[in-house]
Amino acid sequence: MEILDILKTIGIFVGALMILVFIHELGHFLAAKLFGMRVERFSVGFPPRIWGFKKGDTDYCIGATPLGGYVKISGMVDESMDTEFLNQEPQPWEYRSKPVWQRMIVITAGVIFNMILAFFIFTGMTLNNGKLTLPVENVEGIYVPESTLLYEIGFRTDDKIVGVNGDKVTAFEDLVSPAYLTSSDLNYQVIRNGQEIDIPVPSNFLDSLQTRGFINQIFTLPSSISSVSLGTPAEKAGLLAGDKIIAADSVEVKYWIQLTSLISEAKGKPIDFKVLRGDSVLDITIAPDAETNMLGIASPNLAMAGGVHVELGFFESIQEGWNQTWDQTTGIIGGFARMISGDISVRQNLGGPIAIASITRQATDQAGWDGFWQITALLSITLAIMNILPIPALDGGHLVFLIYEGIARKEPSEKVKVVAQNIGFFVLLTLMVFVIFNDVLKYF
Repeated sequence: MEILDILKTIGIFVGALMILVFIHELGHFLAAKLFGMRVERFSVGFPPRIWGFKKGDTDYCIGATPLGGYVKISGMVDESMDTEFLNQEPQPWEYRSKPVWQRMIVITAGVIFNMILAFFIFTGMTLNNGKLTLPVENVEGIYVPESTLLYEIGFRTDDKIVGVNGDKVTAFEDLVSPAYLTSSDLNYQVIRNGQEIDIPVPSNFLDSLQTRGFINQIFTLPSSISSVSLGTPAEKAGLLAGDKIIAADSVEVKYWIQLTSLISEAKGKPIDFKVLRGDSVLDITIAPDAETNMLGIASPNLAMAGGVHVELGFFESIQEGWNQTWDQTTGIIGGFARMISGDISVRQNLGGPIAIASITRQATDQAGWDGFWQITALLSITLAIMNILPIPALDGGHLVFLIYEGIARKEPSEKVKVVAQNIGFFVLLTLMVFVIFNDVLKYF
């Protein structure tokens, strides 16, 4: 079973990666064709070539190494390091013979297509599923156990979060917007005992998010019951779906997490509950199951916590898709900036193929195709940002040379480009070794 799980994880990851690579390279391909450049090869995956066909001047193929892809354009120093054409005069169909502005479009087209893909995914998901939102006004407060990161930062039970970084928010999910979380001076505004106070968040808190969590809608869920399993202690005692437990052994209960904690601490001993059913309060004593230490009740859904499902039309979905793309993009850029500045740990927050595959599998298991496409959109944005970095061998490195050429009115020597490509490959290889080794340390 473990081998099957590993194969499934690899399959899901490779599927997402191949979609991203295909779209990225399609951007380069279409832009090159638009300006009359000859494309010699369109490869999804790196060599060796395992399948393909040739149509016109282009070899369309699949490579055996599914960690990327490339489009080989005539007259361009690229990943193939083919420099034989430098000994000949530039031809009209070659990359090097085209105006700088056309070459800039070709180089950036892959990044642009990745961003467009993310936008389309977010828009399509919103149009298909609508939007499930939790209005802040419907949230009475949050439950904050003493063992959590929230408590350590300064949040307390019954705090009502109303703003972040001085901005009033209308939806609870906006409190953990990536753009906010990666801002350099994060602080929250909460109502506590009738007064509004600020809670500053330490700059290195992102290092703890993966292991300790942060603000989550689960902390807002009331102690209401959505369903009762047949044959369980709760069903035998007479609990019903819709009941709300308001006390356990004389301890006032308001939140679901608080309730489950009290049940766990009882360790199978009978618990005296006060249950609100309609306008009546019932006294019910229940002993958790001796083996599982559970009652057999299910947590409330988001609607029971005040959540609202909103159907959005075509143009509203486009706006929402744009908002999500912008928010995720600024959040990812902010995260990179925080790592570069040293505010947060590179080792804790930079993931490689193993981490990405694991996250993609988890998202797919938890939310099916919606989870898969959500992660694919995030990875598409990340791929775009990584590729536009000014590192030789990446699109951003080529763009730097083109900007220089546009300003200086002369092209850098091909020798400089080749040396830069080699340096870029060394940097990327070193980074890849680091992230894989880091993944191994964290996951195994």
